[in-house]
Amino acid sequence: MRLMIWIAAFALGACVAKPPKAPTPEPAMPQPSSRLPAPTLSGATILITAEDKGKTIAAPVGAVVSIALVGVPTAGYLWKPAKVPAFLEPAGDTGGPTSESQKKPGFTGGNHWEVTGFKVKAAGTGEIVMEQRRPWETNEPASDTFTVTIVAK
Repeated sequence: MRLMIWIAAFALGACVAKPPKAPTPEPAMPQPSSRLPAPTLSGATILITAEDKGKTIAAPVGAVVSIALVGVPTAGYLWKPAKVPAFLEPAGDTGGPTSESQKKPGFTGGNHWEVTGFKVKAAGTGEIVMEQRRPWETNEPASDTFTVTIVAK
């Protein structure tokens, strides 16, 4: 009988839940690539990014405004101005990688910065509308749009 009690006690002891062990933190994995800032357009004094979508931006006459958006030019999708107020004139464009990985030999594809500049040549208020599309798909709607209002004084 004592033997049966010992076996039962042992079996019950094996079934009792043990407190969970604290998880061992995993070592931090190195990031495959770090995000790069948008390239700077020569002479630009105001930088507008995707976070400014729908906002109103004040700009003095003579300023150069640059709009930096992430696109997929390797797939043919380019950001181009669809609507520009008359008081702005083109001030160039540039582009570049969005991550350190894209600078490595053999890297292909991925997103890239597309930066478009405008010089404020007179006072006024108006919207800049940027559209992302493939230039050869003229009958297709834009895959994305970006609008910002410029108030120039």
